[in-house]
Amino acid sequence: MSRLFPPLILFMLIILQGINFLFIPDSFEASGFIVTIHGVFVFLIMIGLYYDEETSYYSFLYAILSGLVLDIVYSQIIGVYMFSYAVVIYVIHHLRKVLHVNFYVSSFVFFLAIILVDGMIYWLYQLIGITGLSIQDYLEQRLLMTLAMNYLVFLIQFMLFKRLLARYSFERFEQK
Repeated sequence: MSRLFPPLILFMLIILQGINFLFIPDSFEASGFIVTIHGVFVFLIMIGLYYDEETSYYSFLYAILSGLVLDIVYSQIIGVYMFSYAVVIYVIHHLRKVLHVNFYVSSFVFFLAIILVDGMIYWLYQLIGITGLSIQDYLEQRLLMTLAMNYLVFLIQFMLFKRLLARYSFERFEQK
């Protein structure tokens, strides 16, 4: 089960990515906020922090594959999510080597990762010309609420998956 757990959860989260808008209150949209829930990416952060070892790059591989699937299914441009997810997960993988991972560090890494990935996606869409949102509007209307909603997703996933990922990591890497 230790080999199948992360890909199965990622597969379920990719399927659920299409209905994430149902979890965003209508009052946010009425107030002019734009919220993006990165449930798949939040789980990739969890894999990077609690499943991967220093010499394994499963989170990076899963970031490339799930980013590609998200690009194909939900995005207008192929490669934006794949590139953004892979770069940020790679950074997280190397940050993990120097940090002692606990809840507070995980929260800090989560905020850093969401800011990086959402900013990179915004920047790439701005570069391509898909979005006309100014940087000030992006920060005020999108980034803050995206951080808040994704932190709720992180807290839920932390409670559900942290122990399982740590246990499966131990079974997979330490008991050989």
